Amino acid sequence: MKLPLIKHLCSFIEANDEDFVLESIEVLEHLTDYDGLAEQDVDVIGELLSNLYGALEVEKTVREDGVDRKTALNAFMKRVQGSIDQ
Repeated sequence: MKLPLIKHLCSFIEANDEDFVLESIEVLEHLTDYDGLAEQDVDVIGELLSNLYGALEVEKTVREDGVDRKTALNAFMKRVQGSIDQ
């Protein structure tokens, strides 16, 4: 996951609608079912999906908890890093 990319995606969600991101996720997940993809391609799609899901999670925190985006981004990355360290 890349924090700058998640931040950029959050800006997109704020300016547009999260439905665009949800539909993009559906398309990318569907692509992973294709047997002709190389492992490297699947890895790239997986990274994109992680960032898209991360942006949705950050925006959910902003919307539901009323925190500012920077705080939500930092809290999200701390949770991610905490799960990796364990």
